[in-house]
Amino acid sequence: MSDAVIVGAVRTPVGRRKGSLAGVHPVDLSAHVLRALAERTGIEPGQVDDVVWGCVSQVGEQSWNVARNAVLAAGWPESVPGTTVDRQCGSSQQALHFAAATVLSGQADLVVAGGVESMTRVPMGSSVAGGVPFSGQILERYRGVEGVAQDSPLPFNQGVGAELIAERWRFSRTQLDEFALASHEKAAAAQDAGAFDPELAPVALADGGKFAADEGIRRETSLAKLGELTTPFRADGVVTAGSASQISDGAAALAVTTSEWASRHGLRPLARVHTAVVAADDPVAMLTAPIPATAKALRRAGLGIEEIGVYEVNEAFAPVPLAWLAETEADPERLNPRGGAIALGHPLGASGARIMTTMLQHMRDNGIRYGLQTMCEGGGMANATIVELL
Repeated sequence: MSDAVIVGAVRTPVGRRKGSLAGVHPVDLSAHVLRALAERTGIEPGQVDDVVWGCVSQVGEQSWNVARNAVLAAGWPESVPGTTVDRQCGSSQQALHFAAATVLSGQADLVVAGGVESMTRVPMGSSVAGGVPFSGQILERYRGVEGVAQDSPLPFNQGVGAELIAERWRFSRTQLDEFALASHEKAAAAQDAGAFDPELAPVALADGGKFAADEGIRRETSLAKLGELTTPFRADGVVTAGSASQISDGAAALAVTTSEWASRHGLRPLARVHTAVVAADDPVAMLTAPIPATAKALRRAGLGIEEIGVYEVNEAFAPVPLAWLAETEADPERLNPRGGAIALGHPLGASGARIMTTMLQHMRDNGIRYGLQTMCEGGGMANATIVELL
């Protein structure tokens, strides 16, 4: 029976907006992790059947099929194709799903999945500058619904959605700030212990220096400092910039094949893609779909939540993983053990592959059999992936 296995996973350190990676073109950032993936796994680039790359703002420097441009910039053979996908924040997680499905079906032997986002160079929202993505029929469907801005070209707002979730699950400002602080503390502890080092591909910079560590971690933050921040989405709200993911730059890549092909070519599988699903939910609250996606993944996998040793639920906003915890009754100690996007950052198109890379390293370090990753996405969607350590 055929399977889909991950034989390599690598990422750049995540840069803050206007930080260390601000001077790096997103194509070159993508090319960097492609080269690093080939070097670390020993795969021959010419054997890659396709590169499936996630990217959300596909405009400007990230337009014109950034996947194919990354292949060329990496110096890989011209025979290697590439395609770019957009599942919003889950784009590179979806790229992994596509890669797994392609090798499982026998249509390819080796596929590289990953993604990139340079939110410094291509700001979030750049892709809607030339037109409105929501038609009148969508506005009519959601007319009068709480949280929908009828007079805006972007009537659904993820920040407002986060506030709606906090209200529905009755999360206080203190709860959200405590979660955010814990994310920074866990990420700082992991960084100090060198836990991220094996998954990182440091980036050479134009000034001759090297960017080698995630720079979004705020070691100096505290509940008092978080408590001073304003609530931009509602005057009486509870969500702040401190309890939201950071705007970031970064890239990540995963090599996907079958166990049989890996064995024949001397590659060591890290994990099997056990189950891969996608689900959708309310597009106004927008960020709740990880809950039904998780239920769907567990049902298809035949596993209980207690059998999963680590959960990575993207910290787009603190209410998202907190609501997920409340509904799944999962063990909070297993959630985002090395911090999440609140501390590490959220380079949109790269985050799915970045999170998977980090989760795989945590599983290897701790001998964890099953890991589950899920993330909320624009439009009220979510991917969920269960991987099994090999």
